[in-house]
Amino acid sequence: MGGPRRMSSALLLPFLLALPADTANTTGYREELESSLVLVHAVATGATGKLCVSYRNGQLRAPMHVTRWDSARARADLAASLLHQLGLDSADVLEAVSKSLVMGNQNSERAVGARAIPLRADTKVKNATGWQRYGTAEPVPVFYPPLEQVPVTDYPWYESRHKTSQQSFKFMPSPIPDAAMKGWWSFPYFSCDAERWLLSYTVPVHSAREQEGVVSLDIDISNLEINQCEMPTNDNQIYSFHGTHKCHNETTFCEYKPNREVGVRHAGWARGSYACRCRDGYYSTHHPNGFNGSLVEVAYQEYKENSGLENWSEPYQCLQCQPGCETCRGPEPCLATYNWPFRISLLVISVSCAFMTVLLTIYTRHHRRVKVFRVASPVFLSITLLGCACMYMEMAAIFPVLDRYSCIATKWTRHLGFCITYTALLMKTWRVSLTYRVKSAHKLKLTDKQLLQWMAPILLIMLVYLGTWTLSSPPDAEDITDNKGLRFKQCTYNWWDHSLAIGEILFLLWGVRVCYRVRHAESLYNEARLISIAIYNIFTVNSLMIAFHLLILPRAGPDIKYLLGFIRTQLSTSTTVLLVFLPKVLRVVRGTGDTWDRGARARGVPASTSLNGIGLVPDEPPDLYRENDELKEEVQKLAAQIEFMKIVQMEMHNRHLRPRPGGYFSASSPHVTATAVNISQDSTEWPGPV
Repeated sequence: MGGPRRMSSALLLPFLLALPADTANTTGYREELESSLVLVHAVATGATGKLCVSYRNGQLRAPMHVTRWDSARARADLAASLLHQLGLDSADVLEAVSKSLVMGNQNSERAVGARAIPLRADTKVKNATGWQRYGTAEPVPVFYPPLEQVPVTDYPWYESRHKTSQQSFKFMPSPIPDAAMKGWWSFPYFSCDAERWLLSYTVPVHSAREQEGVVSLDIDISNLEINQCEMPTNDNQIYSFHGTHKCHNETTFCEYKPNREVGVRHAGWARGSYACRCRDGYYSTHHPNGFNGSLVEVAYQEYKENSGLENWSEPYQCLQCQPGCETCRGPEPCLATYNWPFRISLLVISVSCAFMTVLLTIYTRHHRRVKVFRVASPVFLSITLLGCACMYMEMAAIFPVLDRYSCIATKWTRHLGFCITYTALLMKTWRVSLTYRVKSAHKLKLTDKQLLQWMAPILLIMLVYLGTWTLSSPPDAEDITDNKGLRFKQCTYNWWDHSLAIGEILFLLWGVRVCYRVRHAESLYNEARLISIAIYNIFTVNSLMIAFHLLILPRAGPDIKYLLGFIRTQLSTSTTVLLVFLPKVLRVVRGTGDTWDRGARARGVPASTSLNGIGLVPDEPPDLYRENDELKEEVQKLAAQIEFMKIVQMEMHNRHLRPRPGGYFSASSPHVTATAVNISQDSTEWPGPV
């Protein structure tokens, strides 16, 4: 016999609203459901000896939705109306009416049992006609209850006329108030005679005097299922049992496990057809696939029968995973551990370096009139130190467990510090390059103010880029795993990072090119060469660190990555500070800060030449002769050449003078030819910048 048609769970709402509030929401209602589950378990396990001997029927106190059998109910109501009109005296009429209820083309219209029972005034059975039909077999007549006796109250479909349906515990409340129903639906019950789970609908037949009889039919509901989990999986389930599982809600959740074994009768009518699976963030070592619901139900029943077992659910609880684990299968950690003493030591060193650069900035400003600082432009030296301090603070930004704000601080300190530091150094080197390439008598003059005007747009572009990045797509922290599979936070890398990295690489390549072009330039205190070494160093360090991160240690842990960041900062920033500032500080400490670089003067570097490419700011009244030594030398050479050319032209092209054959100024003289060639070559050399 096929199951009834499927029903939408949304149709259950009116029925649930119709349940009495003081019944559905009280402990008594829950206890009735638990008693019903005990009965279901007894039937499923075959422990029905006492039930079938003493009562013959076992009724559940579990309301259910009955709309799916409205067609069968309507036929029973029609049969009661016919008997009301035709009377209950004719046996043929009773037989025809009751037999019609078990006939039908569809399962939702056909009952497995039906009966029409006229009663006397003293409620004794006057006549009884009933039929049973299971599956596609022919209807079989049944004869009960016995004639001339009062029907026993054990029948789940019968109630004395002295009780109304509202007073009877056998019938469910009407699912819809004021519904067009003439009878009542019983609660589900197990029939020992039919060995099936049934649901009965009873309609009283009224006359002018009092109740004269009943018409009743039985619906086979053995194909329904009991799902004790919260969410239904289909419409073929008894909704009263939803949420009656015994899983520990904090650590586990209920998963319905229907019994699909072939040959098992009433497979859906079983208690504990579920598994208590661990929630995300919890685990069970011995039960990775969940706890068997049947065992949980048995433990709960023992707890109810023996009130001393307060911790009955402890064996069926899952253990919490280690911190940070969304899912786990054991007590193993999921998060990488941070060696905080080690990280704090590196942070202290980095912050100390940043503090020292600030002190060095103050020191530089204090000694800005000392020649060793003055020739190197104190303004750009201070800007360089501030950029270095900013790069040192990157170690403070990546020190804690990373989040969005620390990632934003990391990007700003790293890239803005890089831009400030090496733009200031390369501006000075670029000025040396321009000055070194000029071969005319006039010296190219670029002041600090002019270089700052060139530097400002570069810093503005970096600020606009970082600001746009922060506002439109701020960098965030993402979970990555190390070589042991442990998770930790790392700042995301996307096309914003890649674009900025490409720009910085191109900027460094341009810096390397500038430094290469001034490799032979002479400067006081050898500063141009030291800055070039610092540029080569930062380019090499960044290239090696990229190789370490991407190729050698791509899945390093958080402490190793923090160490690599510390090494990169020290090799790049600290080396730059030592190369550029340590010689100057040592000279000031030794008292030679105002002494000219004797090595540079010995190599022929004029006293007026500095790294700035312009003369020193004089510390005494201007001396034009001392300021223009090179210019006077060039003018004297040019005047001598002009005077010599004048004499040669006068001797060679004056018709009043007859040169002696073989003389110094004769046309055939090799001295004149060679001198003319040399003068011609000297006169064609371009005195401007290359």
